[in-house]
Amino acid sequence: MKFVDEARLRVQAGNGGRGSTSFRREKFVPLGGPDGGDGGDGGNVYLRAVSGINTLADFRIEKTYRAQNGEPGSGNDCFGKGGEDCIVPVPIGTVVRDSETGEELGDLKRHDETLLVARGGKGGWGNQKFKSSTNRSPRQFGPGLPGEKRTLELEMKVIADVGLLGLPNAGKSTLIRAVSAARPKVADYPFTTLYPNLGVVDVGQHRSFVMADIPGLIEGAAEGAGLGIRFLKHLQRTRVLLHLVDIAPVDPEADPVKDARAIVAELKKYDQELARKPRWLVLNKRDLMPDEEAEKRARAILRGLRYRGPHFLISGATGRGTQELTEAVMSFLEEQDREARARGLSATETADVQPAST
Repeated sequence: MKFVDEARLRVQAGNGGRGSTSFRREKFVPLGGPDGGDGGDGGNVYLRAVSGINTLADFRIEKTYRAQNGEPGSGNDCFGKGGEDCIVPVPIGTVVRDSETGEELGDLKRHDETLLVARGGKGGWGNQKFKSSTNRSPRQFGPGLPGEKRTLELEMKVIADVGLLGLPNAGKSTLIRAVSAARPKVADYPFTTLYPNLGVVDVGQHRSFVMADIPGLIEGAAEGAGLGIRFLKHLQRTRVLLHLVDIAPVDPEADPVKDARAIVAELKKYDQELARKPRWLVLNKRDLMPDEEAEKRARAILRGLRYRGPHFLISGATGRGTQELTEAVMSFLEEQDREARARGLSATETADVQPAST
């Protein structure tokens, strides 16, 4: 199924049922009076986050979702049946906005989390509600109120603990293949990754995290170069970024230090909060040169970037160094979880309140 992370849809809540105009007429009951019941309320429209849905592809063609109308009231004080609600399943991580006002209505981050997006109309009153001391035989009734109509914009942001960042062909897809069961396309040309990929990294018994691989960035991505920055939103929920740098680029004139700085600049242009997330440097493709030369080149890159944070020299192709990397990431996430529990926050909420990092 084609990956779709933005979509529009229309929702229509049910209309309220019409109230009844009825009078009680029974043998031996000379003063029966009005007995018209109220109409039923219209159904609401809800969006519900459901695990197992990984794309908004079901909404790639704009659709209208309607809840059921309320039934009209009837005599003998019988109220109309309320309309059934309409529940629309969406992927976890979906942000919902009103298309006309731009207002954010909700952010569905957990399985079974539900958001009311259109409220059903109230059922109309039957004529018994209009009875008074001066109006003994009311013939008025309520027609029922219309349900809300809305056009919604859906934006999906994948929920992952770790995000991979880097130039095309830096080895992001190779790394996620090496440490998880994900199998994104890998080839010796740039932009082989066209859509985000998720993989679960198993670090031991009951110890795992989710890693996200997005299409590579190039300098000028904020202005639309390459695939642009469309997929950077999928890193906004991550808790740590792994910035992959190719220490053995195919182009002999390429400068890994300059390229790494260009990626950070694109991050800042897109979102300052994203740029402040913890970012670790992962120097990849050590298998393409002798160990001594690889370590020397890695040190030169670190000096050029003036980088003093966590860094790892690995080979995604052979898996060398990936175990140490995943263990360090797991320990970092577990420490965050402990801090989050101490503050009474969920792990997802901590992604928005992390301290700045290198």
